[in-house]
Amino acid sequence: MTARVLVVDDIPTNIKLLAARLTAEYFDVLEASNGADAIEICRRGECDLVLLDVMMPDMDGFETCQRLKCDPKTQHIPVVMVTALDQPSDKVRGLEAGADDFLTKPVDDVQLMARVKSLSRLKGLTDELRSRALTGQAIAIEDIVDMTAGIEPTGGEILVIDSDAHNAKRLLEALDVEHKVTHLSTPEDAAFHLADKDYEVVVVSMAMGDIDPLRVCSQIRTLEQSRSIPIILVADVPDKPKVVRGLELGVNDFILRPVERNELAARVRTQLRRHRYSAELRKNLSSTVAMAVIDGLTGLYNRRYFDRHMCVQLDKAKEGGRSLGLMMLDIDYFKSVNDTHGHAAGDEVLKEFAERLQRNIRGVDLACRYGGEEFVVMMPDTDLVHAKNIAERMRHAVASEPFETGLTDPLNITVSVGISINELDDDTPEQMMKRADIALYRAKREGRNRIVYDAA
Repeated sequence: MTARVLVVDDIPTNIKLLAARLTAEYFDVLEASNGADAIEICRRGECDLVLLDVMMPDMDGFETCQRLKCDPKTQHIPVVMVTALDQPSDKVRGLEAGADDFLTKPVDDVQLMARVKSLSRLKGLTDELRSRALTGQAIAIEDIVDMTAGIEPTGGEILVIDSDAHNAKRLLEALDVEHKVTHLSTPEDAAFHLADKDYEVVVVSMAMGDIDPLRVCSQIRTLEQSRSIPIILVADVPDKPKVVRGLELGVNDFILRPVERNELAARVRTQLRRHRYSAELRKNLSSTVAMAVIDGLTGLYNRRYFDRHMCVQLDKAKEGGRSLGLMMLDIDYFKSVNDTHGHAAGDEVLKEFAERLQRNIRGVDLACRYGGEEFVVMMPDTDLVHAKNIAERMRHAVASEPFETGLTDPLNITVSVGISINELDDDTPEQMMKRADIALYRAKREGRNRIVYDAA
């Protein structure tokens, strides 16, 4: 996905250099020469990420960052400070002001792009959660704007994974002043350990001998219970290429040895704050709007919610010049399930179908039960190739394993899928739904258990 990056610097040459690097990677670049302009651009919702210089007249980067992070309208926007300051105390000050990262000039291009891409993905998911919460607010008439006020980034459950006892001791001493810290000396047991306790941040040492630390991070990301937990790598300077790869795989942050205690503590607080912020958004989605917008049988959003949210997301896609995918799914021969085995068995099939649907789409995708045995999935920032891949993953997930109802013998179920993509400047939700519906019925006519795309 692309993103809108705001570059803030009082020296035009610095802005042009960063803008050239970002434009070459297909990011949209906005410019500001002072903190006040940067804050105004952010308040208007025009950017996805801020690259902020520290040394500016009138309002420096620290104050600018602090103001952005104290404003409910802008606190979710990632801020990366880019500066010539290189003292640990400067990094700590930046992180404590709310910065998501702190890069020292001259900035390494590979690290910069890895950071921008990683934080852009995180911003996209956060935006989707915020948008869903605000849609729910409009339906349930709930005020959620200030729900995250007062989040404390202390007292967290922190897991340190390090096979070296000496290194681990230093990490624990830096963190156990503010948090509850657990040390795991056997990285290969990380999956089992995470299944037993609700951790909020995982700190992973890259010095693990024969064990690949990125494999450990990958396993953490694939587990349902730890998929969204922030991961911080502790690395040595020669590890930088692997660190960049880790950021691409979903690692949230890193710190280089020798580890400065205050910097580590500040980075953990930053990740803990973001994690709790997202958790509050998810909690809001599951509680304050459940009665109005959740389908009682499957636990998915209902048609009422989808129709409202689809309008919002299509407008955002048009404004940003981004793709929006739509997938309609209909369980094949579902009427015969009800007629042959009863509605109780049919309900079990619907619930299991919804669970498989949720497991096989991305976190940013929105799945809804549209009515009866018909489901719909909205897929932000998704072109036709990726939409087909997601649809095929779901089709295979349904057909590959029989459905256990507890009331009948296992049932073989298949699904037909219709896809549409926003292709026209004047596309409406109704037009996209119509195209997906036409594609779905073509899939039915052509033999079911298949995927069909309908172009505009």
